[in-house]
Amino acid sequence: MSDRVPDCTVFLDGSAVRAVAGEPVAVGLWAAGVRVLSRSVKYHRPRAAFCLAGHCGACLMRIDGQPNVKACQTALREGQRIEHQNSWPAGEHDLLGAADAVFPRGMDHHTMFTSPRAANALLRKMVHRLGGLGRLPERGGELAALPSGRRRKVDVAVIGAGPAGLAAALTCAQDGKRSVVVYDEQDRPGGSLLSHPRFGIAAADALAAEARAVGVELRCHAAAIAWYPEDDGGLLAIDDGGVLTKLTARRYIYATGSYDVNALFENNDRPGIWAARAVGLLATRYRVKLAGRTAILGDGAYAHALAEALASAGSNVEHLASERVLRARGRLWVSGLDLEGGRRVRCDRVAVAAVPAPASELARQHGAAVELRAKGGGFACLVDGRGATRVDQVYACGDVCGFVGVEAARAHGHSVGRAVAESLA
Repeated sequence: MSDRVPDCTVFLDGSAVRAVAGEPVAVGLWAAGVRVLSRSVKYHRPRAAFCLAGHCGACLMRIDGQPNVKACQTALREGQRIEHQNSWPAGEHDLLGAADAVFPRGMDHHTMFTSPRAANALLRKMVHRLGGLGRLPERGGELAALPSGRRRKVDVAVIGAGPAGLAAALTCAQDGKRSVVVYDEQDRPGGSLLSHPRFGIAAADALAAEARAVGVELRCHAAAIAWYPEDDGGLLAIDDGGVLTKLTARRYIYATGSYDVNALFENNDRPGIWAARAVGLLATRYRVKLAGRTAILGDGAYAHALAEALASAGSNVEHLASERVLRARGRLWVSGLDLEGGRRVRCDRVAVAAVPAPASELARQHGAAVELRAKGGGFACLVDGRGATRVDQVYACGDVCGFVGVEAARAHGHSVGRAVAESLA
């Protein structure tokens, strides 16, 4: 399937699986032939990774005794214990999945209680078994508070290390007169550059290196949790590698990018239906050979770039730029698509290139205004020509202001970085 060499052994439901250490669990298991990672909470429909960015919740697994761990955000390591959850007896052969067939029009489990008392007790157990998200952790069953780290003050805090955030930080810090720190929840900087066939890791690393060269501090595995306005004029809470950082800055730049979204058609939750940028990550960052047939849905620039790259790599590509999909076929893995008009397409995977939705929640919590834009993918952050929001000292750039793609996001980041630098001069 790929030219990558497995160098570690992990255990899936007790069975040994060879994988590449450091890769996400979701990627390593998929490359090893595992097709179902999770099951839906109520109907036990099969689930697998969709976005590979930690946003969709379709790849929750039990890892080293901890339930509901995002398999796409957890690195593989020697001896790791990985388990399917919410399934019996196994992930790919879940007898509880019968609920999906028994209740084709939906199920209200609140109506499944009856009498006598013995029968009611039995039904309660069944309902509890059908739903839920795994067993409690093996140890530390109580949720522990995030360890409190330090309070920190900087000149400029950039949230998001994609093309817009890195460009804004680089431009803002070029004269060396201010402290600039970039926080990002992923394991390396680059954002959407990492999944783009025409840019990839080389472009992401080059932009990150430029930023570091002018003194920008890049912090990965560091997720901005929330804005707290009531504490000393306001602070941004950061989960910085499992330690809480209470951050204040003279200027804030939100470059949080966008979320991958799915297209609307029957059975669009089948494993094998990926976000197009997730397929780009598989091919570009993780160097997985995508043999067989790939159906690409969408007519944007990224869809065309991905189609060209996969075709050049030897994949059989069916680019459905404008045809309407009615339903996906396949039980545990997608095997084809039914199109309007009666045409049927066979495929081994589907790459959905719908317009991504701006990740504007945190900026909005900080007070920025948002506006629903159909062509921009959703609720976009409103900014003026300098990237300033309606809140003093708060700026935004890139896809959070409405999806624009890699090159336009990077250009917007440079523009907003200059405006922030001028505001601090």
